[in-house]
Amino acid sequence: MPEVKRCAWIADERMLVYHDEEWGVPVHDDRLLFEHLVLDGFQAGLSWRTILNKRENFRRVFDGFEPETVARYTKRKVERLLADPGIVRNRQKIDAAIGNARAYLRLREGGGSFDAFLWQFVGGKTKQNAWRTLKQLPARTRESDAMSKALKDLGFKFVGSTICYAFMQAAGLVNDHVVSCFRHRELGGRGRGR
Repeated sequence: MPEVKRCAWIADERMLVYHDEEWGVPVHDDRLLFEHLVLDGFQAGLSWRTILNKRENFRRVFDGFEPETVARYTKRKVERLLADPGIVRNRQKIDAAIGNARAYLRLREGGGSFDAFLWQFVGGKTKQNAWRTLKQLPARTRESDAMSKALKDLGFKFVGSTICYAFMQAAGLVNDHVVSCFRHRELGGRGRGR
């Protein structure tokens, strides 16, 4: 049986499952998109492996990333979050998550869906890239620059262009599996690589 080829960034079993089942799969659920964006903000300066290892704790203490709930967090709740070793205890990132929930609700109150807002930056469908090596993957693109600016204009924090691009990769707005990875073709990629 031939060996299955994957992207080279997989470090352990949890990362393998994440790579094979989640990374790059198009997400269109508003709450899940919000979760992805918040967790990518928490990743800033850290590895995704760190966040992935803490993700279930994040989901538990952030009430399943329900924006309506997170937007109502009090100072007491923030203090509990800062004391919880199961998450990244960074006040700026915690405050940003709460502020982002409020910005998300303002966007929704304006009649728009988070899904439509975010997917507009790739024309509503996954951008299929065809990278041969991980070194070719950009840290940011003009699409992530535009998404970052639009999110900041709405009051979102921890949404710089690099964070937005990591989000776009995770939530399937771009297919950045390398062409030799079995997931590249499964997620719609047809390119031979650049």
